[in-house]
Amino acid sequence: MALVTTLPLTDVTECCAPLTRETLSAHNAEKLAKTLKALADPARLRLVSMVAAHDDAEACVCDLTEPLGLGQPTVSHHLKVLVDAGILTREKRGTWAYYRLVPGALDSLASLLVTA
Repeated sequence: MALVTTLPLTDVTECCAPLTRETLSAHNAEKLAKTLKALADPARLRLVSMVAAHDDAEACVCDLTEPLGLGQPTVSHHLKVLVDAGILTREKRGTWAYYRLVPGALDSLASLLVTA
């Protein structure tokens, strides 16, 4: 049986209007900052891009280590941060874990930053 971890960004997007419409509360700013911090790393940005561009928009951790040029434990750590932030999902298949973008996750983040 496959284990799927999905933590959608609804807690961030539901709490916060676009930054230009209203002032964020301290609590909401902290929640949004944690999500943005997950993306504020070059390796993590590359991982999101690599997963999204991979065949069927899904990638095994085994497919990401060599192109990223980092060891498997480091890549797994970065992927865990992205899963915990609700940007990627993780599905365990046998001994390997496969990652996908959470549908709409990046769009939700972008909508918070858009001026309207």
